[in-house]
Amino acid sequence: MHSFEFHNPTRVIFGRGTVPQVGAAIAREGVHTLLLIGGEGSIRENGVYQAVVQSLSAAGITATEAWGVRPNPELTLARELVHVAQEHQVEGVLAIGGGSVIDTAKCVAAGVYVDDLWSCFERTCRIERALPIFAVLTISASGSEMDQWAVLTQSDQHRKWAISSPVLYPRVAIVDPSVQTSLPWRQTVNGAIAVLSHIMASYLVGTFEETTLALDEGLMRTVVKMVERLQADHADYGARANLAWAATLAMNGLISAGIDDSDWSAHSIESAMSALHPDVAHGAGMAVILPVWMAYVRESNPGQFQRWAKTIWDAETVEEGIMAMKAAFQRWGAPSTLSDIGIGAGELRDIAFNALAEGPIGKLRVLTVRDVVELLKLAL
Repeated sequence: MHSFEFHNPTRVIFGRGTVPQVGAAIAREGVHTLLLIGGEGSIRENGVYQAVVQSLSAAGITATEAWGVRPNPELTLARELVHVAQEHQVEGVLAIGGGSVIDTAKCVAAGVYVDDLWSCFERTCRIERALPIFAVLTISASGSEMDQWAVLTQSDQHRKWAISSPVLYPRVAIVDPSVQTSLPWRQTVNGAIAVLSHIMASYLVGTFEETTLALDEGLMRTVVKMVERLQADHADYGARANLAWAATLAMNGLISAGIDDSDWSAHSIESAMSALHPDVAHGAGMAVILPVWMAYVRESNPGQFQRWAKTIWDAETVEEGIMAMKAAFQRWGAPSTLSDIGIGAGELRDIAFNALAEGPIGKLRVLTVRDVVELLKLAL
């Protein structure tokens, strides 16, 4: 294994019925005024919002509420919420939702200390301070509840970029898998595919990091098995719990420990697509891109790709493994072509240029604009 340093300061409170613990957990961090950030209102329907508000009130915490975060969250709203946080002089930020809401909360927490939030995404401003961040997770997918990353879309420029800083780790994350039983099936599927893609970004670069690779394989097999169980019974708590914990572990640093690097070029391509088409969920885009990206770069680390095919899909060849993965995605109801998500052949070059807007992408194989176009053609 390569040398590495691992540190994750997020305290996770996991399990059925844990949402009411949020108020006491935040109070222990010395925070008494919050900006509470939500999405488009689903948490009012599944009881999570009511449980959080009651818990905050019992702990003596005052919350200013802000709503309207959408999938592929936008810079415009984050900037507005920075002003709200500053106006109310809040001491912390609480996200109730999935990765989009948590990412927005992270950006707001950092944004109160910088002149221009987007400059952090352009790498002209360092994130060195942030308000304390807390999360109540309602959708397992991005792993943002236990990582230091956040993604926003700048709609005018069609840029979907990321920031990272140690100060963006949530202080406390509440993960109650039982609240996810009300999710539409497509969101469960999109989340699971996103989790697989996060693990594979590191795993497929690996070579001899046996402990980490074995962990990655166990997580990938678990995700596949749990989705199959949930397709048969959406309310299967055991499957929900295992899928939720796998999603959290997939981005908290463990799955890449000791691996020399990761390859996020497939994610860069998907981000370029969803920046142009904000209605495309990350997992749905990855369901289309991941198989063709793997086919395009597989010769860069053939032994590891072969190991993936055999270990995860019991396939004799990489081609058979990719076909088995695509078949599973289709069985779960995920899209399989660009046309399935509303993207036509005339947009391929725009997507490619957008994907490389920050510079070269790819670890297994450095991809040019031409490479990305050829790769995308495989998904038409």
